[in-house]
Amino acid sequence: MSFVRYNTEDQVVSSEDVVRGAWSGDINSLSSFFTASSGVTEYNLNVYNSATTESLQFSIQYGNLFGSGSALINTSVPGYTPSRVIYGEYRNLVYGTETNNFSFDSSATTASQIYVVNVARARYKESLLPGSFNLTLTNGASTIKLTDDSGTTNLTRYIGENRVFYVISGSNGTGYTAAASSSYYGMMFPDLNIFVLNATSGSSTSLLPFITGSGNLNQATSSAVYNQSKLFAAIVNGGSFQLKSEETVSSTYFFTRVKNSEFNYTTNPSIIDENGNLLYTTLINNPQTYITSVGMYNDNNELLAVAKLSRPLTKDFTKEALIRIKLDY
Repeated sequence: MSFVRYNTEDQVVSSEDVVRGAWSGDINSLSSFFTASSGVTEYNLNVYNSATTESLQFSIQYGNLFGSGSALINTSVPGYTPSRVIYGEYRNLVYGTETNNFSFDSSATTASQIYVVNVARARYKESLLPGSFNLTLTNGASTIKLTDDSGTTNLTRYIGENRVFYVISGSNGTGYTAAASSSYYGMMFPDLNIFVLNATSGSSTSLLPFITGSGNLNQATSSAVYNQSKLFAAIVNGGSFQLKSEETVSSTYFFTRVKNSEFNYTTNPSIIDENGNLLYTTLINNPQTYITSVGMYNDNNELLAVAKLSRPLTKDFTKEALIRIKLDY
């Protein structure tokens, strides 16, 4: 078996962005929302796209800085509830500390209540696509259409190591008005696959009027399920949640150059008899092979990959070939 080493100029690395719908079936608009009894807990409410085929799309969580809105995890330990755990969990994820609280305005006013929409990991490859987020919330009397502000800024903003875009009133990454572009109802973290929304009563950018209609959530120590269900109902009434995902696919192209003097003799032992004579005399003066695949080896002659051709390629001393092999990773 003969080998030909790839030279530096035979290899090219290329990258491209692949965009697809975030929801099951690669669709970008979700209009049917379902829950299952097993998908609702004190910590989260799971949302599916079908009542019969359980394919998780996203989950809803409610967090409260002071632990209100859900029952104590342990009655012997005051103050620790699922809502407080949720708030602390995402505060630590976003800010990397337990001292910073969520804020959605320029004055850094603490938002003590949050909703988190967590997109299921199976719904995207690498990250969520900024500018593709469109969510309608309605309680029947009031409606708001939310998007991210990626279309209103040329800056890439970060909180810690996490990219962040602010949630505004508008569509396809652009605010309806200039004023809407400066009113932040939440934050989108495309690399963390989460949306953190403002649910703080009394805040000018709170989403509560579009969720409950009264501007209040249940602050009793009963069940966080009540609060999660409020946002779920607003999403169902809104009837549309649009989102896309994106990933950067890196490809290495190997250009396999087959010169006229190479690979014209087959190594298949079935073409010779027991005495070493060719069974096909036409190959004596006109040797010919058919290239069907290219094997890629390391320096120890260990086979690493095999590239298959769509159809056999005829090769003899009068022909040369250039085979391009693409490896995605």
